[in-house]
Amino acid sequence: MFGKCCNCNRFCCNRGMDKFDITMEELNKMVNNGAILLDVRSPQEYNEGHLNGAIVLPDYEIRRKINMIVSDKNKTIVVYCDTGIRSRNVNRLLRQMGYINVYNLYKGTENY
Repeated sequence: MFGKCCNCNRFCCNRGMDKFDITMEELNKMVNNGAILLDVRSPQEYNEGHLNGAIVLPDYEIRRKINMIVSDKNKTIVVYCDTGIRSRNVNRLLRQMGYINVYNLYKGTENY
C-alpha cells in the first residue's frame, strides 16, 4: 500500500510506519514544542547513552510510575527504545491508559 494511510496525512504505509510512529526530525520538533521524551529501556541501557532531555521510565514500570511523571493525559509524549519494539508496545499501553498524544520513534535509536 502506498500513499496516505489511516487519514494521518503522512505517507507512511510504504515505510512500515503506523500513524503513531514518528521520525527523529518529528521527535525533535515535538520536544522543542514541549513534548515529554520517555526512554523506555532499562536504567543500564539509559546510562549507556540516551537522547538529550529523555526521562528513563522502563517499559516494565510504566503502569506504576507514569502518573508521577505525566499526570496530564493530554500532554504530548514521545517514547523510544533501541529498535522501536518496546516503545511501540508502551505507546499502545499508554493509549489504553487514556493518554491521547503519544508517539513512538520509528525503529528506535538504531535507525538514526
